[in-house]
Amino acid sequence: MQQYDELKRMVDDVGEDVLKALGGNKAAGTRVRKTMQEIKNLAQSIRKRLLDLRGPEDTPPAQPQ
Repeated sequence: MQQYDELKRMVDDVGEDVLKALGGNKAAGTRVRKTMQEIKNLAQSIRKRLLDLRGPEDTPPAQPQ
């Protein structure tokens, strides 16, 4: 899945900025936060796509609360 490969690439690419941010670099921290939001959105998109592939017949019944 192309989206999953992109997600892995994004996580790998942000590693250097994470280290810089931990060292006190504020600009790197901003880049990390921006990238993490993009990662979150992409992960949600992948999750939704996988649920759509599963289809309604495979959806478990709702749990009573």
